[in-house]
Amino acid sequence: MFFTRKSAEMVTPDKALPGRPEPLPTAELHFLSGIPLKSPVPAGMEEAMFGMGCFWGVERKFWQVPGVWLTMVGYAAGFTPNPTYKETCTQLTGHNEVVRVIFDPAVVSYEGLLKLFWEGHDPTQGMRQGNDMGSTYRSGIYTCSPEQAAAEASKAVYADALKAAGRGAITTEILPAPVFYFAEDYHQQYLQKNPGGYCGIGGTGVTCPIGTGVRA
Repeated sequence: MFFTRKSAEMVTPDKALPGRPEPLPTAELHFLSGIPLKSPVPAGMEEAMFGMGCFWGVERKFWQVPGVWLTMVGYAAGFTPNPTYKETCTQLTGHNEVVRVIFDPAVVSYEGLLKLFWEGHDPTQGMRQGNDMGSTYRSGIYTCSPEQAAAEASKAVYADALKAAGRGAITTEILPAPVFYFAEDYHQQYLQKNPGGYCGIGGTGVTCPIGTGVRA
């Protein structure tokens, strides 16, 4: 895919596709654990939402973390209600491919998830991630509680680490969690269903200091 002006820009609300009022059908259960994907957040657990590029590989990064109870992929931070995958690929819905994570903070902290986020992709690339081009692959943190304001501090900490390593400025957007629209059935836990499937996620090689004596 060529990196065009169109793919480098965010669609405006007036140019976005109309979408639909009804939610798309998706998987009922998590393919690995059998837990219902639309489970409420259990007492004592928390939720988080991240965009790091193609959500197939991103979801696998998070489901492998001890303390993560449930993961699911979908579309967020756009304008089109209940978009389809094909619609998001046109870059005319404004959505990002995201992973929603439900986790036990007694086992893995939000700061631990932020460390994985920063180190697990390149947050300096704007509307792309590697060879994947467009606003659907932008870097984003979508905060689900006031306590997750730690994301802003972690961005500043990692920006300093990247600068010291000669890397560019961070382009990650940090917003209150928008509406999460479930992606279609076949996208959920895609790389568990298709072990040889595409994963375009890769980090910068620069360590995020969070968890090594520096707190967000």
